[in-house]
Amino acid sequence: MSDTSKKVYIGMCADLIHHGHLNIIKEAKKYGEVVVGLLTDSAIASYKRLPVLSYEERKTVVENIVGVNEVIPQITLDYIPNIEKLKPDYVVHGDDWKSGVQSQVRLKVIDKLKEWGGKVIDVPYTKGVSSTKLHEHLKEIGTTPDIRLKMLKRLIESKPIVRILEAHNGLTGLIVEKTKVGNDEFDGMWLSSLTHATSKGKPDNQYVDITTVNQTLGDIFDVTTKPIIVDLDNGGMVEHFKFMIKSLERIGVSAVIIEDKIGIKRNSLFEDTSNQLQDRVEEFSRKISEGKKSLVTKEFMIIARIESLILYKGLVDALDRAHSYIDSGVDGIMIHSKSKEPNEIMSFCKAYKTFKKRVPLIVVPSTYNKVTEKELIDAGVNVVIYANQLLRSSYPAMVNTAKSILKNKRSYESNEKCLPIKEVLELIPNG
Repeated sequence: MSDTSKKVYIGMCADLIHHGHLNIIKEAKKYGEVVVGLLTDSAIASYKRLPVLSYEERKTVVENIVGVNEVIPQITLDYIPNIEKLKPDYVVHGDDWKSGVQSQVRLKVIDKLKEWGGKVIDVPYTKGVSSTKLHEHLKEIGTTPDIRLKMLKRLIESKPIVRILEAHNGLTGLIVEKTKVGNDEFDGMWLSSLTHATSKGKPDNQYVDITTVNQTLGDIFDVTTKPIIVDLDNGGMVEHFKFMIKSLERIGVSAVIIEDKIGIKRNSLFEDTSNQLQDRVEEFSRKISEGKKSLVTKEFMIIARIESLILYKGLVDALDRAHSYIDSGVDGIMIHSKSKEPNEIMSFCKAYKTFKKRVPLIVVPSTYNKVTEKELIDAGVNVVIYANQLLRSSYPAMVNTAKSILKNKRSYESNEKCLPIKEVLELIPNG
């Protein structure tokens, strides 16, 4: 029988509940009333992936586990703020935190508990279970359109900045899905009209139709689980736009970005913009509002790409358009620039921070690519899109390999530039 006068604190993610969690709770209950400090989505996302279940979903599960008396949010990895408020008699944790990066957290907890005579209880770690490994198994199984669709909004709410990389086919989707450096990884994918059209040998002028886009999305969705944003250029006619986004929403796309230019599509970064026209604010706002009315879910995002800086209309015009598009119900603002320096983007960000009503801010630093993610976070940016780097880096590599074969009349010399066949097979699921 536990001592109800004593309070026991447990900090946990509890994303995928397993018998290791239950064992910790069972042991903690022996010492008193159990309070679980459940890490918020943002706390978990700060050091690894976005949890499969949201905080509220995880809270519902944990508070219904026998032995748990209360569930409260732990908003950082640091135990101390919650411990100072609760002043528990015991903090219970698996003994795996005696070593590695968590060892310093443990020592801080021990020192803090000493202030009122509290104690750390180290429970033997349950062998054979790992939330990380379970999560990887889930990724192998795949995901559903509903789960994928909702993920982008959850990421924006949970992370200081969401990192998106372009993908134009199943293989590049796998690269976005699997590439990691330490705990860093890409949060989602961007289907760019430029890279998608180019990968098919077609011009980037809206020649590639929505049916082909859907086919490519199917290839990507078959082998990935992360959310995707689709580039819809200017969205076309309002009536067509409504139909297109309903179709994309249904298959699990998280967001579309549409630009406020009219006429035949020309790439903003590299084409002469002197003959390009910007849509009337009223008409583009109508496209946004009509698009929003056509959607089934609240999670699907329509993002407005403002071309004022590209077309030399100036900062004031860009800000005025942002206000109007937000009033029309847009879910995000993308501010675009082809300057090699981030100055005008940063000026927009500074002014945008003063808006009483704001939506997530998105940037695409293709030309001003020396700017760091830390600088963008400080400026108030929510999403950064690396829009074309995979295609641009793959093309020179393929051309050089082709030239090597022609030059040497054999492929031997190109071997060092090529991925071994074994690794190709390992890259593809069940390959």
